[in-house]
Amino acid sequence: MPDRTPAPPAVRPLVALFTSGYVAPYLLPTVVGRLDAHLPLSPAQAGLIGSVLLLGSAAAGFTLASRIPRHGPRPLARLGLLLAVLGYGTAAATAQLPLVIAGAVAGGFGSGTATAVAASGIAAQRDPHRTSSLGLLSVSATAGALYLTLPLLGGGHRLPFAAIALVALVCWPATGRLDGADRTEHPGRADGTGRTAVRVSGRLPHPRAGVVLAGALLLWSLAQNALWGVSGRIGAQQAGLSEVTLGIVFAAALGAGLLGVTAASALGARLGRAVPVGVGTAVIACCVVLASHARELGSFAAGEILWNAVYPVVLSYAIGLAAALDPRGRWAVLVGSASSLGVACGPVTGSLLAEGAGFPGMGLVLGGLLLAVAVPMAGVALHVGGRPLTPGSVRRRGGAPAAVLAAGAGTPAGSVPRVGARELEVVELPQLRARPLRLPPLRVLLLSPAAARRGRERSGRRIRTGV
Repeated sequence: MPDRTPAPPAVRPLVALFTSGYVAPYLLPTVVGRLDAHLPLSPAQAGLIGSVLLLGSAAAGFTLASRIPRHGPRPLARLGLLLAVLGYGTAAATAQLPLVIAGAVAGGFGSGTATAVAASGIAAQRDPHRTSSLGLLSVSATAGALYLTLPLLGGGHRLPFAAIALVALVCWPATGRLDGADRTEHPGRADGTGRTAVRVSGRLPHPRAGVVLAGALLLWSLAQNALWGVSGRIGAQQAGLSEVTLGIVFAAALGAGLLGVTAASALGARLGRAVPVGVGTAVIACCVVLASHARELGSFAAGEILWNAVYPVVLSYAIGLAAALDPRGRWAVLVGSASSLGVACGPVTGSLLAEGAGFPGMGLVLGGLLLAVAVPMAGVALHVGGRPLTPGSVRRRGGAPAAVLAAGAGTPAGSVPRVGARELEVVELPQLRARPLRLPPLRVLLLSPAAARRGRERSGRRIRTGV
């Protein structure tokens, strides 16, 4: 019987959707800054609009986590890009505050939808870490180009929103290479194409590890964006840097981010996931403390540049870790949505900590928080598999055969994909305890000699008479 398991989604459409979904959070500082400068808003109100945008993105992920296999990636991706174009386009086309807010919320939901579809597809790849690294490389390059281009095109709040809408519009043709909606039927019933559809609902695998990772990444993202939201103020007020010097530092930091993503893609799974996630988060904590205590250009630039170089490395491994928890991508979507929620709360948290404890105190609190979440994140990575699986390690762990795991790359250890289905469904194999085999006593009926002689005589008569 031919294998009808579908091939993983193409990488380029996923990278395009990833870029479209993540470019809004990457441009959040310039969006908030221009809202504050060119609309009748206070800094807190402008930051609240940015937080609402990201909350819409997180809400899309939580809403769609279990619905992507049912509706199909292509319709949802196009819906997300359409919402992004219309929402951000509306915010760019008007100066009326209610319409700007409504457009930002609708655009945020569209960005979150695109991110959710991309995360679900990345989880189905044979190498989720490599695909997520390509996505981060693309969005970092796009955001860096926009950071260099937007200041040359003039002021106003319209340009950042228009740029995000344009990115979504450019990514629209890539959705043609995604699959359409699946027809969900009962197991074993044909769907009219000769293939068998399977039930798309089911219990999430690794529930404890997934919840721990989602909670840890929420706090991890909150700490990152708490510093990012006040980095400009630290450089200007505490380090005494001019706006031009700050722009150079941030441009160099974005360039370091590109190098970091490239290094993460080249490194791959050689170190597993636990070491990059745990050690990388600890390095980020040190960078946060260094940047928040900076009082001159050298220490501020060192903290910002090293931080932006390590941040995408850890994020790419965290995305790959979430993808490994569930090949259907549900944990990848939920963890990404938790990260968006942390991103949304980060600027407000940074401002409150800076006002209450000062920039150095804020850095110590955020650094301690990052060190605290590094432990559970590394623990989840070790639980799922801190190092790449090899045939020998699979045999030692008593998991599925190496050939089965190789055919369903990306599935958690101890799971076997069902072949012959329209989607890859993972079935957990329970461990069976050996029990002694107990058979009923064997009873044999023996004929007496007289009965045996009568039986032979009857058989002889039948043979002679031909009966």
